[in-house]
Amino acid sequence: MKDMMRYKSYYGSVHYDPDEPIFYGKLKFIKALVSYEAKDAHGIKMAFEKAVDDYLQLCQQNNITPEMPFKGSFNIRTGHKLHQQIALAAQRQGLSINKYICNLLIREYQKNNKHRASE
Repeated sequence: MKDMMRYKSYYGSVHYDPDEPIFYGKLKFIKALVSYEAKDAHGIKMAFEKAVDDYLQLCQQNNITPEMPFKGSFNIRTGHKLHQQIALAAQRQGLSINKYICNLLIREYQKNNKHRASE
C-alpha cells in the first residue's frame, strides 16, 4: 500500500496535488474527518502522526471514545435466497452463520495470499 501510512492502529491516505504543490491525506476506515497536509514526503508522515495524536487528545479532552478502524464486525446485504442458503449450510455444519462465514473468509484470504506469495 504505497498510498497509505499506519500509526497507532490508524491508517491514513497519501495524495499529491502538483498544482499546489502539496501532499495531503485523511484518516481512513473511521467516520470522523481528520485530514492533514504537508509540502514534502517527510512532512506528510509527520503531519499524519500529529493528526492521529491530535485526534486522540481531542477525544480524551472531550471524554469521547475514539473511533477505531476495523472493529471486528461489518454488515453485508445478501438478499433473502443467499441468506437462506448460508443459514442452511451453517446449520448442516453445526455452526452459527457468523462462524460459517468467518471460516469461508479465512479460507479465501489464505488462498489469495498463497497465490500472491508464489508470484
